[in-house]
Amino acid sequence: MTMRWRLALLALAGVFVWLLSSALFTVQEGGEAIVIRFGRPVAVVTRPGLHVKAPLIDVVVVYDARLLPLEPPAEQIILGDQKRIEVDTYTRFRIADPLLFYQSLRSVDQARLQLGQLVGSSLRRELGRVPLSSLLTEERSRIVDRVEDFVRREAQPLGVDIVESHIHRADLPFETSQAIYDRMKSERVREAKELRAQGFEKAQEIKSRADRDRTVLLSEAERNSRAVRGEADAQAIELYAGAYGRDPDFYRFYRSLQSYRSALADAAPTLVLSPSAEFLKSFSAGPRSARQDAQKDAGSGAAEAVK
Repeated sequence: MTMRWRLALLALAGVFVWLLSSALFTVQEGGEAIVIRFGRPVAVVTRPGLHVKAPLIDVVVVYDARLLPLEPPAEQIILGDQKRIEVDTYTRFRIADPLLFYQSLRSVDQARLQLGQLVGSSLRRELGRVPLSSLLTEERSRIVDRVEDFVRREAQPLGVDIVESHIHRADLPFETSQAIYDRMKSERVREAKELRAQGFEKAQEIKSRADRDRTVLLSEAERNSRAVRGEADAQAIELYAGAYGRDPDFYRFYRSLQSYRSALADAAPTLVLSPSAEFLKSFSAGPRSARQDAQKDAGSGAAEAVK
């Protein structure tokens, strides 16, 4: 066999392999396929595995038969009481009829776009009839059920089965939320100022009452102390008088010692006085004893006898 025949056989084998590969296609588990011939569907394949089609003239379109998500962007909706809210929704759907789906929508992206419009229009219609307070009650679930029923009915002719459709989140717009927050903040600030004013007034009342009680207590204590000091002074005077009547010289000496104590206690380290000062008389002479007084009295009696 010459080289030319070998090359021809190799080329023929390559063409055969290419034709065989283009005539075969696979459908994965959880998938569906439609065989399109010259733009017209000729077969719907739902069984997974290896399948055959006409090479070169047939085109296979594969769809996912599992649940598909639909989460459109949040949109603002005007409620029945003219309040605005931002609503997030989520929807789960599957392709129920691949042939009808291909004829009406062709692609999953187109299906998401159309279903998103259906959900949005139904949601605006239902929410435009109710006030904001209805979304905080059991009425919300009924609104969601009506939206889901409407989208399911409209999606059936498209070959789509709506499994669920719910409101994921419904919040006030940022501007409205900020205004409400500012109003709540100002209200709390006003209440705080009012409470502080009441507390200051109460504190002033307590302080004034405490000052009044303090003044009364101090006056009563001062009056009692004066009475006690008066009684003590009277007793001291009486004791001093009794001591002076018993021994006047010793009393004078004792009073001199008290004078020394009070005068020298607060004096400077050095105190300069004359030796003959009356203040130092007790240091130089000392107290007069009873013997000196008896001798003085005896001397006075002898002098009178001589006379």
